[in-house]
Amino acid sequence: MSQRPSPARILSYDHIGIRVSEKTRAMAFYQALGFVETACFPLSEANEMLSPDGVRINLIFNGTRVPNAHNVLLDNPVKLPGVTHPAFIVDDLGALQVWLGEQGIVITEGPHPIGPRRVAIFIRDPDGNVLEFNQLVEGDAQ
Repeated sequence: MSQRPSPARILSYDHIGIRVSEKTRAMAFYQALGFVETACFPLSEANEMLSPDGVRINLIFNGTRVPNAHNVLLDNPVKLPGVTHPAFIVDDLGALQVWLGEQGIVITEGPHPIGPRRVAIFIRDPDGNVLEFNQLVEGDAQ
């Protein structure tokens, strides 16, 4: 690999692709979180969803259903390389926690501080994909 850095600047983060096994179930889950489908790509078996504040995800509908929503990147004792989760910033982590409880969505980790600038909780979608939600804090959250 060349030691010369890329001449193109990375300007922004566009989206994350999340592979799911059942379109209807996944769409209902992510719509409940606030995402709305803005485009559909049948040839790619995918869509684009957008939050009211402009956060974009793509759902990829070609996943194989695995019982017990086992996540090969996080649940196996041998840790394989790969993207483990997207992390979203929210304005009110406490309100989200209450809502998750009302919806029967289990918080699998947290809330707890991660570093000096955020408090985080983690959940899983119906396929076991991990989602992190952060509220940014001022000062030292450790």
